[in-house]
Amino acid sequence: MQHTIPSNQLGAWAQPMKKAVNACVHCGFCLPACPTYQELGEEMDSPRGRIFLMKETLEGAVSFDSALTYVDRCLGCLGCETACPSGVKYGELLTPFRAIAERKRKRSFADRALRQLILNTLPFPNRFRWAIRSGQLGKAVSRLLPGRMRTMLDLLPSSLPAAQKLPTVYAHEGERRGTVALLAGCAQQVLAPEINWATLRVLARNGIEVHIPKSQSCCGALAAHTGAMGNAKQAAMNNLRAFSLDVDAIITNAAGCGSGLHEYPLWLRDSEHEESAKRFAEKTCDVSVYLTRIGLVPPAPLSRPVRVAYHDACHLAHAQKVKREPRQLLRAIANLELVEIPDGEMCCGSAGTYNLEQPETANELGIAKAANIASTAPDYVASGNIGCMTQIQSHLERRGSGLARGRKVLHTMEVLDLAYRGQLAGRDTAND
Repeated sequence: MQHTIPSNQLGAWAQPMKKAVNACVHCGFCLPACPTYQELGEEMDSPRGRIFLMKETLEGAVSFDSALTYVDRCLGCLGCETACPSGVKYGELLTPFRAIAERKRKRSFADRALRQLILNTLPFPNRFRWAIRSGQLGKAVSRLLPGRMRTMLDLLPSSLPAAQKLPTVYAHEGERRGTVALLAGCAQQVLAPEINWATLRVLARNGIEVHIPKSQSCCGALAAHTGAMGNAKQAAMNNLRAFSLDVDAIITNAAGCGSGLHEYPLWLRDSEHEESAKRFAEKTCDVSVYLTRIGLVPPAPLSRPVRVAYHDACHLAHAQKVKREPRQLLRAIANLELVEIPDGEMCCGSAGTYNLEQPETANELGIAKAANIASTAPDYVASGNIGCMTQIQSHLERRGSGLARGRKVLHTMEVLDLAYRGQLAGRDTAND
């Protein structure tokens, strides 16, 4: 059945949005793959329910405010895309819908203020660092603040690692096997700068020269996935200018960022930048994909067995369809046992700003993820996204897991880097 959504509502996104709506046959295969449906049990909190609501809203049968009650609760994890037998591109409906809805929705003054604070700090590492330090001072009076502001302060880390300025070029070791450009990320540079340095060292060990353009900016995913499409387009156009395509690949080491870069053709659809965006997206891949493609130089065998649980970041596994490559890299480390996490395909609840927007659901998903991880009794947890790592670390600490003593939630590149340096060691005894 073809639906009659008016094109003037959709603008440049008319074709992908209509295609997504018309492809959905409401079969229900998405229901068990949807974290919010599993958590809340409401049809309208499922992908097929939200697709119906978005269609009805764009056709004028449902108000935006009524639909947004349920659409706002969507994590955007895209687990439904992996499960869908009809190939529905749910993300190509959700992201534009949120952009359209943002122009029409009614927000309170407090919501608008908090939204502007997030959009104007988190994508800028220096501002974000300053905001965290200011927020740490405000934790003492957080009980007096409105709910979402209090939630944001409660999520702040108690301390920050020292800033580590990145070079513009990081040289390869041995024979050069390739040249790449690295997206440095925003929050990651502040919360876990060692991820980028581990990535540089691993790539160098594999003969790869890395360029880090100074003029690069936030990928824009945070803005796009919260409806601030103007901000997202500005970030995309800046990165199109900043990155040269005269490299073997544009590398990302954060799943959300990589997913965002691949969405540039959607964001810039029917603009003068669309073709550049397509070429840029085609050149972009996760660092695990690139290393698998060129063939990893294996680290020396570990001195004793190490057990690692791998967590699939949603925007790596579902949005970019990257599941095999990180596991293949980890299995290349002799004496490392890779273990799967029960219900590993389910989102951890991080999802960009979801912790702030929907703290109760995010918390329940985080609790479940931490329990499932702890059940595997690993020495380390590996993942490919800073948001997931932060969420998982926080919930492991709350449940008193032995994994929380010391930094045991690592990026896949950090695990490889430690293995190369002979510093990856298992625990003597299980603490869970």
